[in-house]
Amino acid sequence: MSIPYGYKVQDWEDAYAIETHIADAVQYYEAWVENSQQFHESVPDSLKNMNIPYGDKPRNYFDLYLPEGACKGLVVFVHGGYWMECEKELFSYAAAGPRKLGWAVASVGYTLCPDITIAGIGLEIGQAISKAGELVDGDIALTGHSAGGHLVTRSICNPGVLDAATLERVRRVASISGVHDLRPIRNVEMNNTLGLSAQEARIESPSLLEPATDIDLICWVGGGERAEFIRQSQLLANIWAGLGIHTSVTVEPDRNHFSVLDALNDPNHTLTRALCYSGDSR
Repeated sequence: MSIPYGYKVQDWEDAYAIETHIADAVQYYEAWVENSQQFHESVPDSLKNMNIPYGDKPRNYFDLYLPEGACKGLVVFVHGGYWMECEKELFSYAAAGPRKLGWAVASVGYTLCPDITIAGIGLEIGQAISKAGELVDGDIALTGHSAGGHLVTRSICNPGVLDAATLERVRRVASISGVHDLRPIRNVEMNNTLGLSAQEARIESPSLLEPATDIDLICWVGGGERAEFIRQSQLLANIWAGLGIHTSVTVEPDRNHFSVLDALNDPNHTLTRALCYSGDSR
């Protein structure tokens, strides 16, 4: 699916409404809880380390799941929730696929708006990635869902939030249904909580910034999502391709904004295998 010629958003509130356009949306939350609990219980205690601190705020923790056998590298996962909802424990199951492929996975928690700005969350994510990188050797791959897709792509932009040594290790970034231009968010009621100013929206939008390192960018989005999320994914891939970055964008059929994340639960899914590719296509 691509955005048709003449596309114009008439209702910004509806453009970013998710649950109202997904039948029985609560079933996905229930599945996340169940799948995450099952995954967590399946990992031996010796291969998981919960609530590792990376900062001094109440939600500045990440969970680290190590693979069986030799570790190929580190995947950092950042959850969504429009920068103001959800918690890392709800999405533990997203570590299952990469871990099966031999990668350690850090699932990151962060301070939520309105207790922080989106720029402040970005700084926290940079701290978390750097701290996790100290604990796991090798290449680093970043992935996030929805607002998390924004946060991981923003983390490798200039002006930067990662130290040079960590940035050098980042090989690929997979944004799953990410929001890469924050300016439209200022038109939505949620901005009463987010408090995005026009200036912050520009400074924190990956599509308006340049990547600080040469990475592979994967933009993945469901074909059953709101058109605005598809546009946001195509937008970043298009712009960064023009900046010399190796990019790809996939619109997965029959997936909505919630079910699209299930890919990371499957080690054989194309997205998971691309994220955990051990080579270098640069």
